[in-house]
Amino acid sequence: MGVYFFYIMSIKTLQDILPLVEQPSRYLGNEINSVRKDHDSVRLKAALVFPDLYEIGMSHFGLQILYHVLNSDPDIVAERVFAPAVDMEARLRSHRVPLTSLESGKPLARFDMIGFSLLYEMNYTNVLTILDLAGIPFYSAQRDDTHPVVIAGGPCCCNPEPTADFFDAMVIGDGEEVILRMARDYIRWKAAGDGKKKTLLTMWSDIPGVYVPSFFDPVIGTSEFQSLVPLQAGYSRIRRTVVSDLDTASFPDSPILPYARPIHDRLRLEVARGCSRGCRFCQAGMIYRPVRERSVDTLTDIFERSIASTGYEDVSLLSLSTGDYGCIGPLLQQIMRRYSSEHVSVSMPSLRAGTLTPEMMRMIKQVRKTGFTIAPEAGSARLRDVINKNISADDIFRTVEDAFRLGWQLIKLYFMVGQPTETDDDLDAIVELVRELRRIRPPRGKGNINVSVSTLIPKPHTPFQWASQICLEESRRKINGLKDRLRMPGVHFKWQNPEVSLMEGLWSRGDRRLSRLLVNAYGKGCRFDGWSDKFRFDFWQEALADESVDIDFFTTRTRCLKEPLPWDHIDMGVKKAFLQKEWDRAHSGQTTPDCRNGDCQACGVCDFDRVRPRTFEGEPTVPLPVRNEPPPETYKKVRLVYSRLGPARYFGHLELVSLFIRALHRAGIRLKFSGGFHPMPKISFDDPLPVGMESHKEIVNLTVTVDTDPAHLVQKLNRHLPEGLEVHACEPQASSSRKTPRTITYEITLHSGAFDESRIAAFEQAVEMTIHRINRKGKSREIDLRSQVADIRLNDARALRLSLKCDDGPSIRPSEVIGHVFGLAEEQIRRARFVKLGTVV
Repeated sequence: MGVYFFYIMSIKTLQDILPLVEQPSRYLGNEINSVRKDHDSVRLKAALVFPDLYEIGMSHFGLQILYHVLNSDPDIVAERVFAPAVDMEARLRSHRVPLTSLESGKPLARFDMIGFSLLYEMNYTNVLTILDLAGIPFYSAQRDDTHPVVIAGGPCCCNPEPTADFFDAMVIGDGEEVILRMARDYIRWKAAGDGKKKTLLTMWSDIPGVYVPSFFDPVIGTSEFQSLVPLQAGYSRIRRTVVSDLDTASFPDSPILPYARPIHDRLRLEVARGCSRGCRFCQAGMIYRPVRERSVDTLTDIFERSIASTGYEDVSLLSLSTGDYGCIGPLLQQIMRRYSSEHVSVSMPSLRAGTLTPEMMRMIKQVRKTGFTIAPEAGSARLRDVINKNISADDIFRTVEDAFRLGWQLIKLYFMVGQPTETDDDLDAIVELVRELRRIRPPRGKGNINVSVSTLIPKPHTPFQWASQICLEESRRKINGLKDRLRMPGVHFKWQNPEVSLMEGLWSRGDRRLSRLLVNAYGKGCRFDGWSDKFRFDFWQEALADESVDIDFFTTRTRCLKEPLPWDHIDMGVKKAFLQKEWDRAHSGQTTPDCRNGDCQACGVCDFDRVRPRTFEGEPTVPLPVRNEPPPETYKKVRLVYSRLGPARYFGHLELVSLFIRALHRAGIRLKFSGGFHPMPKISFDDPLPVGMESHKEIVNLTVTVDTDPAHLVQKLNRHLPEGLEVHACEPQASSSRKTPRTITYEITLHSGAFDESRIAAFEQAVEMTIHRINRKGKSREIDLRSQVADIRLNDARALRLSLKCDDGPSIRPSEVIGHVFGLAEEQIRRARFVKLGTVV
């Protein structure tokens, strides 16, 4: 029949779509430490949904905590769902495939309870994407008793009103204890057979920290302010729930090891929750009070178990201000004493100038110098007093000098514009501060400074909640002015899009009138609004006009201290009178001391019984054992022969490297590391495969200790590799010299349809078959396929065997050959199965 055109689409599940999308490993769901349960053996099926890409959601540690807490109950299964990327969303829609969970592949609509994590306002349109792809109505009022119960939690819920119409219930505060109570109430409600969702919501309303939006009626008065009328007696104010003792709280010591290179690809250890510094712009510093720390003994115990279960080579100590953790010195000593010889590095992402001592820096750099970030927020001392930052220029200079002196080459600085009382003199001070810091030089090399600037968004439950957000034009003027003036050697300037900041301000400070706006903007195509390449301000402007929403009413208007706020019914613990006092002190330039080391400032959070600051000091009671690194002469070089089949074909090369390194660590196989400032394990892969290709025989080269037994290595390593990867042999490493030419043979099987045998005959009779390839620089190159194909023959109508020559010339992909020889469509090629059978020299 000549060129083969007939092609039947038979996509039925998300797994069928994987060959057609970018980064398919996002959607596999078979990661190490993921949990799978039989849905028929549990009483509650919960979906934990993060409304952003997999690599963002898997970097959120709160999701791992909830996953661990729920799956620890034998009656409950919790599975993950993330917002599909734009290409995956399009495929799901075009093939009418519902959005499913990762672990079981069950449609989201078949779960009992769906819980969204709301961390960032610009993810709200993704919430609608997920509900839409699941076939679930957006508004809670449109869902009947047969639909899953849809709930939400996270810091955005401290003003739940902009999205309240979409959720049956919302969790205010720490979620790990509340979510279990809600789950057990659901199980009791389901067992009782009532079947009425309102009965369940009434049960949930008795749980501290649970907000049921439908139990309040929003009323807009003549002054355009929203007020909420309670519909249930005794249920008018929702008090935030607090995990009072973090040291005894549940912690996931076997977190899921993600694929797809998450934003934060390291072990995360939450050393403390809450902050008492009192920065007046900082919502987290207000809504997570009081300070609650974990002891060094608890942390080192978690650390030991987590390293063993994950094989991570980096650990991040998490807290709003890690340098304030009372036992930071002893904790670092413990970790470095035990793990520096195994090249486990430590980073502290949230640092305050003046809290990290030179001694701590020396301990951190024992393995490798990790990131170093300081957030002065303002350039002038006056404005730092207004925002209660409580750091001096000397603190900043001393910290940067210490870092550069100890070998760091890059310092990151964060600033904000649009803060109350800010003048152009304060912007001048940012430029001058950066200029002065630039004069500090490391002993070797050149010091570089990354400056990041964003626009202040006056967040709810902060002293600045009454402040106006600067308008779009003013935000652009200030950021562009700084960008122009900081064009200097050694300084890299980054900024947040002022249009994104404006929309974030709207969603963080709005009320229920915004729900129609969200649906409208979603209908116009708004997705992933926090991503600069996806954000469409023109769509938002159209939606604002359609819904007659006055954005200035919610953002740039200065609020009266006496006016009702959309979030007044949410009690985060900090008294409104305290916030008003801090607002007044800001305007008079008065600072408020940290209650951690001084008197109580009467913010209202603590009852000094159950809820109170919990801190630790002193040395650990059980020092971790020291493990010395083997001397250089006790290593040998080996090569592993492994296969990559089934779901493992979707791993990219960097993912594969990480998977093997961490599996080797978990298996207890000691690797040799390189020298220098950033030691890396001695591991290399021969001829990395492209994503989507399988192989029966691949090679990875290692340098391991001489006492490593090959048979035991194979046995232990296979217990720690994900599905589809299997090591078959461990052999002495061959010589690095390589004979040429070589021939690689592949077996290719079509998903549907058949190969046209006459096309093979035409190809073999052709003198040449030229293709054009465009390189990364945009230059075209001609390649003769005919000269590169050693053999091509059919096994049957849908399968063929192809051998390609591999010499010093350009490499040819088997997909290129079958595409040109048989005239196949791109989608048909991508859905075909490519298996590398072997290499012949």
